[in-house]
Amino acid sequence: MVTPDDVLSFWLDECQPADWYKSDPDFDAMITDRFADAWRLAHEGALGLWLTYPSGTLAYIILTDQFPRNMFRDTGQAFATDQVALAAAKMAIDRDWDMKIDEPARQFFYLPLMHSENLCDQDRAVRLIHSRMPATGAHNQDHACAHRAVIRDFGRFPYRNAALGRRTTPPEQAFLDAGGYRAAIQAVQGAADSHDLAASS
Repeated sequence: MVTPDDVLSFWLDECQPADWYKSDPDFDAMITDRFADAWRLAHEGALGLWLTYPSGTLAYIILTDQFPRNMFRDTGQAFATDQVALAAAKMAIDRDWDMKIDEPARQFFYLPLMHSENLCDQDRAVRLIHSRMPATGAHNQDHACAHRAVIRDFGRFPYRNAALGRRTTPPEQAFLDAGGYRAAIQAVQGAADSHDLAASS
């Protein structure tokens, strides 16, 4: 039986921050081998005890928000537990449990908000990363702003459409053809650079 400590030891100690967002088939396979059974239990609602303390909730969020993106990459199942991860994150944030976890691991309380196709959640993610990750949040802040910009423009993430069997609209296709998320993050970073240049002038 996988425990919260198993999840945290793997993700925060065995892995490096560079591993958290990489796309690598061997890494994805390792996560699947070690944690797929635990993810299925969470999907079935069997890991509620993990949600009774801060580090257990962090492990639950990593298991249900991060790991499926590795285990089920490019399929609809990658998003199957997003809603339970989001509910866990909101509960933890409301209790200030996120503040009991050191940076940079604290970011995983905010990523379910960033992954949500809801603008209110996106706004909250930007605010939380800005206010609660002073030491390590700059990189996350750019990505939070980029995610929010996509939701503001489309109300959903067009690059999920194929995996979820959704019809892509012409404006969404134009966005994807122009680079999709890569273009969105570059626009945010370019705007930040322009702002910094103007402030120093």
